Amino acid sequence: MIFKFFRRNPPESSIARLYGTIVAQARAVPFYRIYGVPDTVNGRFEMVVLHLVLVLRRLEAEPSSGRELGQSLFDWFCGDMDGNLREMGVGDLAVPRRMRKIGEAFFGRQAAYTAALSAADAQSLAAALARNVFDAPEEAALGAPRLAAYMRLAVAELAQQGAQAIGRAEMTFPDPEAVTTAAGTPTKDAVR
Repeated sequence: MIFKFFRRNPPESSIARLYGTIVAQARAVPFYRIYGVPDTVNGRFEMVVLHLVLVLRRLEAEPSSGRELGQSLFDWFCGDMDGNLREMGVGDLAVPRRMRKIGEAFFGRQAAYTAALSAADAQSLAAALARNVFDAPEEAALGAPRLAAYMRLAVAELAQQGAQAIGRAEMTFPDPEAVTTAAGTPTKDAVR
């Protein structure tokens, strides 16, 4: 218990800026207008989770300081979800149960997206996105292949950015409007 005072955690303001950058990207209009992500509470939650998974995946490649930053970022996400539930009128007794469901959803999606990003085929990621983000069969989720291409480009772009820059929220994501797919493969011109 006392050791938490001796840990070197990232400053709260930098975590808030980093999380704000993730949420701002998740709310980018093209995801909802062009890709067809449902513009609902669930659709926006899915996009925040998707971007959080991408950033956490990048930070896991770093030494312990990157993982500490990732843990602080995840903690901030949990605090934000708790606050949002309370703002929506969820009672104090129901919040822990809802937070458990949010945690299960996050870890399920993190496992699915991580496995799909590591897979050689482009289909597994599009299928996971169709199921989670679009809540539809893959053939009905027309934006899933494009969102899969976006995710692969984001992984490549984040890999080129330093952990310190990410920690300062000086990271960039691909422009979702510029992402296109050619037989499931992202085009190069989509990366800024």
